[in-house]
Amino acid sequence: MINEKPYNKKLQEIRTKQSLIFPIAFVFIMWGVKLFEWGLDINLHQGGVFPLQIKGLLGIITSPFIHSDFEHLIANTIPIFALSWGIFYFYRQLAFQIVLYCLFTTNILLWLGGREAWHIGASGLVYAFASFLFFSGLFRNYYKLIAISFVVAFLYGGLFWGVFPVVKYVSWEGHLFGACSGLIYAIAFRKEGPQKPQVIWEEDDDEIPEEIWNHKNENES
Repeated sequence: MINEKPYNKKLQEIRTKQSLIFPIAFVFIMWGVKLFEWGLDINLHQGGVFPLQIKGLLGIITSPFIHSDFEHLIANTIPIFALSWGIFYFYRQLAFQIVLYCLFTTNILLWLGGREAWHIGASGLVYAFASFLFFSGLFRNYYKLIAISFVVAFLYGGLFWGVFPVVKYVSWEGHLFGACSGLIYAIAFRKEGPQKPQVIWEEDDDEIPEEIWNHKNENES
């Protein structure tokens, strides 16, 4: 017998709605910042990460909300929404920890090891979330979470090339450190949160299963 919780439609609906709160709020702030820039005709790129400079430390927190233009923002909106929803839905007990750890780890590593330039955008978190979901599902060896791993690989497999210095003005370092952060926390939290259900075998030596007992009586008669 597999020890797994039965499906409850009402609870699943509540869980789905709750897991949408963070993604919606995060995307709302991203768009709010860009519209604020556009409306006042200003550029907030100095809120990004600038490696090894005091002026770039604030970007460890603020850089995911700042984008170079609307094309950059749109490119990050759907992935950050979908992947953060996946974390809050499937790993709800760990979700805030994963988000905060990935944010700080990715951007601290970027501050320490990035090029001398302003690094902005949420793509580092996109890579961190995709990496966490992919590897966490594999490490837990649970078919539902492995399915999520394959979905992430199918939808965002092209992200792999973003960790290499292919495009000059793209922060591939942020992508690389984000992917590494996701992997690190997939390993660190592999024994916490959702786990593969245990298989429980119910045995009782004093009883014979009904179908066997009836078969035995029929042979004797």
